[in-house]
Amino acid sequence: MDQHEIDAELSVPGAHELLTTTAMAHLAYTGGDGTPRVIPVGFFWTGTQVAVSTATTSPKVAALAARPDVAVSIDRGDTPGGARALSIRGRAEVTLVDGVVEEYLAASRISMDPESAAGFEQAVRAMYPQMARIAITPAWARFHDFGAGRIPRFLAELAERAGRAQG
Repeated sequence: MDQHEIDAELSVPGAHELLTTTAMAHLAYTGGDGTPRVIPVGFFWTGTQVAVSTATTSPKVAALAARPDVAVSIDRGDTPGGARALSIRGRAEVTLVDGVVEEYLAASRISMDPESAAGFEQAVRAMYPQMARIAITPAWARFHDFGAGRIPRFLAELAERAGRAQG
């Protein structure tokens, strides 16, 4: 997938909404023991990268330094017709930051009122002398909106074959 295709997929209104109004995602990576992991993470979309922040001692920091290929899934919807999902694949770059990663605080502001966010920031600044910033640059992206018919190709082909068989 070239950069133009990635940018087009990420700019679809539903995909952009998931990136900018949601603060939770699932991060898939290979653990230090070589087995797969999928974990919930807070994130912030910078416009070009998915930024995840964590403690420098988190097991994922060492694992991603050794094996940076990752997948991220952001989804929303309680019914099949309302289900939307954005899948991203890319490479993670881990940087240690003195103090608190700014995107960590920005992500908290998505889901908190200003007073709660200020209290959260104060607590976080007292807790973290240093954090790890995990920057994931998309190398592939796909947005699905099941209610709008934007579904995986294999499902569209299956539905088409089923329709021809019934018709």
